[in-house]
Amino acid sequence: MRVFSYDQLYRYTKSIFVAIGCNESAAALATEVLLSADLRGIDSHGVARLSGYVRLWQASRINANPNIRVIHETPSTAVVDGDAGLGLVVAPHAMQIAIDKAKQVGTGWVSVQNSNHFGIAGYHAMMALNEDMIGIAMTNASALVAPTFSIEKMLGTNPIAVAIPAGNQPPFVADFATTTAANGKLEMLQRKNEEAPIGWVQDESGNASNDANILKKNGSLLPLGSDREHGSHKGYALGSIVDIFSAVLSGASYGPWAPPFPAYITMPENMPGKGLGHFFGAMRIDAFRPAEDFKTHMDHWIERFSNAKPSAGNERVLIPGDPERAMELIRRKDGIPLLESVVTDLKNTGSILEIHEPLG
Repeated sequence: MRVFSYDQLYRYTKSIFVAIGCNESAAALATEVLLSADLRGIDSHGVARLSGYVRLWQASRINANPNIRVIHETPSTAVVDGDAGLGLVVAPHAMQIAIDKAKQVGTGWVSVQNSNHFGIAGYHAMMALNEDMIGIAMTNASALVAPTFSIEKMLGTNPIAVAIPAGNQPPFVADFATTTAANGKLEMLQRKNEEAPIGWVQDESGNASNDANILKKNGSLLPLGSDREHGSHKGYALGSIVDIFSAVLSGASYGPWAPPFPAYITMPENMPGKGLGHFFGAMRIDAFRPAEDFKTHMDHWIERFSNAKPSAGNERVLIPGDPERAMELIRRKDGIPLLESVVTDLKNTGSILEIHEPLG
């Protein structure tokens, strides 16, 4: 494990995005979104994925200079075509449209087609916080997840993020996959040669497995809940909702036709839409009640839940967003740790692109 400062990783990552053809502002935005995952301790979605974006670009599946445009809209809604751009750039653009619409009419809802992997959903949802708005972000993803009672990969990990402002308390930020674990966490286990916990994945016959490489052997990820008895039908339903809102609603490809993140996987045949899809919402607090009243009551809500009696062995009850916020404070001060395999991958990517910015 090696530790790097945020500034070190920022300069290196930005130079990679510039090298594949992004302009300065797009490269800076993509870098900020990507590193927000590392800062918040979501290592599976940070710079560990950088080489994956580069390979997609090399395979002509990412457009470094997209013409991101609205193709349909009403006062409160819009559909955005991302022109095969980096989801790291397309998604903030679309979320800002949702925020701008909410400023005008109270709420804004934007679906996106023709995009790519957008990093952590929480970044985009949190954009609404500074505007006294609730932010919502979700996306469909590579089909790696078998629905309850199935062995066929039909859905992605399909995350949902909701960010809610408070007053004196930090905001409520829920950001979670609709699977038992995100695929990125499985990839981190692979890098460390560790086994997956039972309940994360199943083999090609539908049997529980702890093989972190099972997806390469025709296995699949499991919906949140892991099996029917523990509520996997609920995770399946949540993932389906994300798929429909993000892709069926926008005109992106859905279900098993969602474009795979690994560039070496052949694109599905007869794709019904364009690229990956996202869905964003922004809700102005004062469209419902005075913002200060709401935030006062959010403080009260957070304080009461924080002071709920903890179970044996636990110090306190956490509010969604607490662990990530604490991790960001630590990593901004002490640096971001990276597995040696990730460092090697980053250096190899830089070498291929003839990057002269030193990683360290």
